[in-house]
Amino acid sequence: MADTFNKKELEKRKQQKRKEKEERKAERKANAKSGTMEDMMAYVDENGNISSKPPDPTKRRDVKEEDIVIGSRNIGGIESISARKGKVTYFNTSKGYGFIKDLESQESIFVHMSSLSTPVKENDFVSFQVENGVKGPTAVSVRKI
Repeated sequence: MADTFNKKELEKRKQQKRKEKEERKAERKANAKSGTMEDMMAYVDENGNISSKPPDPTKRRDVKEEDIVIGSRNIGGIESISARKGKVTYFNTSKGYGFIKDLESQESIFVHMSSLSTPVKENDFVSFQVENGVKGPTAVSVRKI
């Protein structure tokens, strides 16, 4: 007899949950806005901000492909500059890379251990050349002074 009572109670709870779920579904349907495709559209204005209005075609700018910078900085046509001097601010020998601070421009330049002529450590003064790397300037031909 106890089993049938529990079964009836479980069935009542299931029925109640179904009823509540149907009520919530009906409420969502009643409160739902009729969404059109135009309401869901988002546009990007001339400043790169997202807006709900289409952009003004008179404010359109043409962008040249070569003006787009992909990476950390735009260092343009700098291929290589003759011997620069700097100080090693950070070098991790286990990972094999570090950074050199250029004494003239105070710019931080990435260096990989494959570009070292002699082993270096932090606070060493070095001479180096700069080349365009994938993510910005990279020091090559690094020698301790």
